[in-house]
Amino acid sequence: MSAMVLSVSALAKSFDGVDAVRDVSFTVATGEVVAMIGRNGAGKTTCFNVIHGELAADRGDVRFDGHPLLGLATHLIAHRGIGRTFQVPATFASMTVRESIALALAAHDDRDRSVAGGMLQPRSARADALLVHLRIDDLADAHCAALAYGDAKRLELALALAGAPRLLLMDEPTAGMTARSRRDLMQFVRDTARRDALAVLFTEHDMDIVFGFADRIIVLDRGSIIATGTPAEIRTNAAVQAAYLGVDERPPLGIHDIAR
Repeated sequence: MSAMVLSVSALAKSFDGVDAVRDVSFTVATGEVVAMIGRNGAGKTTCFNVIHGELAADRGDVRFDGHPLLGLATHLIAHRGIGRTFQVPATFASMTVRESIALALAAHDDRDRSVAGGMLQPRSARADALLVHLRIDDLADAHCAALAYGDAKRLELALALAGAPRLLLMDEPTAGMTARSRRDLMQFVRDTARRDALAVLFTEHDMDIVFGFADRIIVLDRGSIIATGTPAEIRTNAAVQAAYLGVDERPPLGIHDIAR
């Protein structure tokens, strides 16, 4: 039986009296790939930012391996084993791809004091192995600032995985990528989750990716969860049909409908 990694209970966050997240509760287990979907403004990124410490919750509870996360700084949350990627990829613009991965490995090894004296050199082999896995090894010597958007997204994922997380939060991981690159990246993520018992929670507007790679889907509407289930269950869920189609006569949900 898979172990529960992330537990979110009655989470709430508002801005100027407007509820961005309202009483949101869910769990993510080891080896599980869970998608959180909803229209723009549904509360997905706010939920991610509260879990990862970028925002303070108004109320609720978030636990990782049974330990509370709310109130911890983002770097402490990362050290506990939670990785994060963002809608807009964050990379080390002045470094090469290989150097940036080596630095992330050094940080994970608690030896991120200086890049001087060849400190990163012993990690080059590990960095190269990670780049091969993500199929960007041909860009190892390229500067991060010169990367195409899709390649920068792959690099950001590599940076997150360099920290050997047990939970990975991915905010629109395939944005700006070609259809094939999207599928390849998410296949890699799912294979990694299964192999390394990695729990994954991701948001995504591409419903082909959501329905093709998520084990379970959480649907948000106006800050609240309106449905949770397998892709097959979500396709025919009445509450989801009403929220996204806005009609009483609800045919089975197509994979593109939720993205509209």
